[in-house]
Amino acid sequence: MKNVVLDAGALIALDRGMATVRGYVLLADRAKVALATSSAVVAQVWRGGGRQARLARFLGSDLVTEIPLDSEAGRRIGTLAAAVGPRDVVDGHVAIMALDRDAVVLTSDPEDIARWGVPAERIVRC
Repeated sequence: MKNVVLDAGALIALDRGMATVRGYVLLADRAKVALATSSAVVAQVWRGGGRQARLARFLGSDLVTEIPLDSEAGRRIGTLAAAVGPRDVVDGHVAIMALDRDAVVLTSDPEDIARWGVPAERIVRC
């Protein structure tokens, strides 16, 4: 099963009903891919209320695993940021999740994820 990590842009695209992300959710529903995202990503996009009903249903489902940004991840992201220069720790968490899982990253900003060392062939624009 292929692993896919969703960044903030992917969750926003899902909430807006964009076809690319919906396709990955359908694949997850058919057990063809395993979806994951970071709790930090959720914090970036979550605004609550009825406006995000689609996103709320998705995050409450068993189709996605939400990974916390814990102290170990924080230290790894900081070390990686010192080496590569980026400052967005949320993108850093998405990147280390993808690298750890040999996953594809579904993102609206491939350049940001690539700066963290995720190979271009494992980045899909949504």
